[in-house]
Amino acid sequence: MAFSAIIPPRDIMPRMLPPLELGDVVRLRKPHPCGGYEWKVVRLGADIGLECLTCARRILLPRRILARRLKAILPESDDKLLR
Repeated sequence: MAFSAIIPPRDIMPRMLPPLELGDVVRLRKPHPCGGYEWKVVRLGADIGLECLTCARRILLPRRILARRLKAILPESDDKLLR
């Protein structure tokens, strides 16, 4: 039995991680158990280090997982721009 249906190419491309810098604040889709959504980038590399802004817990996430969980990169605050 030959497979006659044509399988279309995948329309959904994997999300590319937007450029991040140390000190950026990001918002993830699901809250941390402490209730916080905002995280500060503390390490860049194959894994991205994040620190919860509510409870100061630190985690490491692979880039692909962070790209899926990332909801927004928050704009810099005015006091950070003045420094």
